[in-house]
Order: sequence, then structure tokens, then C-alpha cells
Amino acid sequence: MAAIGNRGTVTEAAGFNAEADVQKLREAMKGAGTNEAALIEVLAHRTIAQRQRIKEAYKQIVGKDLADDLSSELSGNFRSVVLGLLMLAPVYDAYELRTAMKGAGTEEACLIDILASRSNAEIKTINAFYKKEYEKNLEDAVCGDTSGMFQRVLVSLLTAGRDESDNVDEAQAVLDAKEIYEAGEARWGTDEVKFLTVLCVRNQKHLLRVFEEYQKISGRSIEDSIKREMSGSLEDVFLAIVKCIRSKPAFFAERLYKSMKGLGTTDTILIRIMVARAEIDMLDIKAQFLKMYGKTLYSFIKGDTSGDYRKILLELCGGE
Repeated sequence: MAAIGNRGTVTEAAGFNAEADVQKLREAMKGAGTNEAALIEVLAHRTIAQRQRIKEAYKQIVGKDLADDLSSELSGNFRSVVLGLLMLAPVYDAYELRTAMKGAGTEEACLIDILASRSNAEIKTINAFYKKEYEKNLEDAVCGDTSGMFQRVLVSLLTAGRDESDNVDEAQAVLDAKEIYEAGEARWGTDEVKFLTVLCVRNQKHLLRVFEEYQKISGRSIEDSIKREMSGSLEDVFLAIVKCIRSKPAFFAERLYKSMKGLGTTDTILIRIMVARAEIDMLDIKAQFLKMYGKTLYSFIKGDTSGDYRKILLELCGGE
């Protein structure tokens, strides 16, 4: 029941006993009011696999669904975090994507955050869970909610067809860089399909070579060119892909920073990243955050949130 990654702040609880945890949770929800501290104590310090065991044990012992009970006891952002923690990773991703596309308007940031950063295997599992849970193809849902070249990039990412080998074809890398340059900076108007083909299909090592070559040919970074050539969601998704290829922890650190800096907090982004990365690479995200912004992620969360919501996020952050 180990964590799904090995660079997370949430690790397997020693001496784990699902039944004992169920009793703690029942105590916490007994009578008037809820003992949120007790909920945090249990749920923020168990891996996803351990939480699944707790959910099973709860159903056996109480004859009710733990998520349903917690949902009716809690509210607001704190509830969103707790319910997210109870889900398997691909189920949470599928749920977030569904929520982003429900009702009027679309939260493009969610589609971008998830689809640009997940591996082929992860995307395949998300696709399967989405279909099972919502009886609709994720691709169909995305197509119904987006349009144009942005939609085409997302559809490409959803095929989970990126080369995941370590092979770098030097000649091809030079050619790719040249083609992207000629599709963008070197012409009037931009041929975005060329960007899509290279950025959504090639493997990470190969793309890092392409980015180096691109810098040589054009005299500027691929990120700068994307910003100059594109706008809106298409710019956002291409930038996210490039940043994830360079460093996923740095990508998430920047997302977290932008969700909190300035006036107001974009809680949807803050919650999604803290929940989804807690047992994968939160240690690396924290290190990158400090390196990039000279402040700890912990101090940012502490200054930007309050109450039990703040407490549970700080536990997931795992100290300064």
C-alpha cells in the first residue's frame, strides 16, 4: 500500500490499521459538529491505497459510504480536499475534468494541467475511468466543450501516443527545430499543426534536443516563440507541454505560485495540485518553488488560506 510515487510528502503510515482509522473517523463525525483535526490526522497521513482500505472497512463496519458521510458533514474548500483525497488518482483526474466541463463555461486550466502533465499510462486509465463513471468518451466530452486548434491539441494528448522511449534522433531533432521555426517565427501567420506534431508526439529527451536546436536557429527560447506566435488557450497548452517536458515539478510550482500570488486565490488549481501530487513529487515541487520564488510553498499556503482548509493543505505540503 505504498505511495504511487517516491518523491511525495504523503507516505505509507506505519502500523496501519483500517478498522482503527474507521473508529477515529466515526468518533470525529459523532454528535453535533465535526472534529476536523481528527479527520486531517487520519486522511492527510495515509496513502491513496491505505485510504481505499479505510473506505472498504468503513462500508463494512458502518454500512454507509465514507465519501457520502464526509460530504454531508463538511463544506467548502476543505470538503473538496477531503473528497479528492479519497479517490484513486485517475478517478480524481476524471472527476476534475468532468467538473471543468460541466455547466456553462469550461475551466481550460484544468484540461491543460492534467492532459499536458500525465503519462500515456495515466491518460489511458483516466480515459477508461471517465467512460465507466460518466458513460461518455472523454474525447467526445472535450470535443463538445472546446474548439479549433486548442481542441486538436487536447485530442492528440488524449490518444496517449507520445513516444516514451529515450531515443534521440539527432538529425530529426535538427529537422524538427527547423520545421517549428519555419512554421512560426520565419513566416507570416503560424502553422500550428507543425507545433502539435512535434510537441505532442516526440519523447522527452528528443524534445529537449529540439529546444536546444531551436534556441540556436532562432536566437530565442521555444517558450518565447510560443508566446509571440500564439494566444489564449492554445498558447497556454503549448507552454504547459514545453514546461512539463523540461520539468514537471517546476511546472506545478509555477501553477501553485500563480494560483496564490496577487489578489484572491484560485482554489481549484491549488487544491488539484496539492491533492494530485501529494504522494508523487511534492518534495520536488517544494524545492522548485523555493528555488524559483525565494519563499517556501508552506509560507505561501499559510498566508493565502485559512481554517481547516489551510490546516489540511499544510499537512499535504509536509512542513516548511
